[in-house]
Amino acid sequence: MHSNHLLLEEPIRMASILEPSKPNFFPAMTKIVGTLGPKSRSIETISACLKAGMSVARFDFSWGDSDYHQETLENLKAAIKATKKLCAVMLDTVGAELQVVNKNETTISLKEDAIVTLTPHQGQEASDEVLPINFDGLAKAVKKGDTIFVGQYLFTGSETTSVWLEVDQVKGDDVICVVKNSATLAGSLFTLHASQVHIDMPTLTEKDKEVISTWGVQNKIDFISLSYTRHAEDVREAREFLSKLGDLSQTQILAKIENVEGLTHFDEILKEADGIILSRGNLGIDLPPEKVFLFQKAAVHKCNMAGKPAVVTRVVDSMTDNLRPTRAEATDVANAVLDGTDAILLGAETLRGLYPVETISTVGKICAEAGKVFNQDLYFKKTVKFVGEPMTHLEAIASSAVRAAIKVKASVIICFTSSGRAARLIAKYRPTMPVLSVVIPRLKTNQLKWSFSGAFEARQSLIVRGLFPMLADPRHPAESTNASNESVLKVALDHG
Repeated sequence: MHSNHLLLEEPIRMASILEPSKPNFFPAMTKIVGTLGPKSRSIETISACLKAGMSVARFDFSWGDSDYHQETLENLKAAIKATKKLCAVMLDTVGAELQVVNKNETTISLKEDAIVTLTPHQGQEASDEVLPINFDGLAKAVKKGDTIFVGQYLFTGSETTSVWLEVDQVKGDDVICVVKNSATLAGSLFTLHASQVHIDMPTLTEKDKEVISTWGVQNKIDFISLSYTRHAEDVREAREFLSKLGDLSQTQILAKIENVEGLTHFDEILKEADGIILSRGNLGIDLPPEKVFLFQKAAVHKCNMAGKPAVVTRVVDSMTDNLRPTRAEATDVANAVLDGTDAILLGAETLRGLYPVETISTVGKICAEAGKVFNQDLYFKKTVKFVGEPMTHLEAIASSAVRAAIKVKASVIICFTSSGRAARLIAKYRPTMPVLSVVIPRLKTNQLKWSFSGAFEARQSLIVRGLFPMLADPRHPAESTNASNESVLKVALDHG
């Protein structure tokens, strides 16, 4: 193990816990995805987020139009230029999301044991008696006794700003419910989640397709976060749609698992997707609370063994309004890292939270500390055993490189790659040192013009734990004997 790495299993001198952490060029091996929105869209704030450790910017199309997000993205580009920090772009689709429509933004106060009707007739005014919704099939999907949850933005679980409803009866298209807790709903948009109920809406809606084929194509997005992925077929359909959109054929699809349906088909979805996002906000409602951790551990382990990024959401909700996370949240972030998570996704905390930069910085510090006690040795043995024998040549080279780097206590592993596959394989074995992935651009032509590829591959490694990309200059040879011609290897070593 690295000299500054210790294991939780080793005896820790209690006084050493109080020693300040040594500063590192790469603050944490675990990546941070930040959602950009009202509180985090100025060039200054985005620049500070990038310096604090954000490596992927998420654009959530559940709210805000393309023009709004385009303005934010232009600010992101300016911040990347100013800070010289690479950042990938993730588009989060709306998908099969049920929403309460509150056009006049009336504040709605619901009282325990009161009756409220959910109706698909959107012309009606939202009130404490009627909540108009964006889906006309709810009455066919639910039955008496089912649980429905309504909250603003994402489910914070705060019982004063979100409400549990129990279905009492179904009357035509309307669903009549009993309010289970008193709460105040404020704002224009509340999300609605029917627990363990199949919602017959497409995973990629027409609105999603329009956004992807306009905003997505224009900005050559790196990732699509496919909300409410329920079957492998959802990923296949999205892939087929992207394949017809020029550059977006290279865009990676991260399947967002949000309900029991996605959980049931997890193995098939993992085979098709490029990575997985565990959306614990909705999952925490679909699953009994005592089962959430089990799903997280099992899902992250499966992603690790498949060598595909696992992203965990909803870790420091309280930092939306507070400067420090709760003790439970700080522990939760560390446990996600110890489970093998590649990236932590921040939603409301950076989108509308009061402390976006401090949140990224705090989560990064917790990830860095947890990384020091990650049992790499045990993880390495498990991964080698899972891959089995005979190994492919690439797998054998990747695992041997990691083993050798640890034995000689190397500071960094440098990997030349054009597709990014070799670098991801090395990162799959979770070396204790950063992997510097030098992406060598490839020249390609479509008969009309020549272009270089490589930018996608470099940015897409920004979601993989321990992988830090740099795009090589295509004019540099890999090695050089000529004194006037600087080699890519020298550039990489200087950077490392």
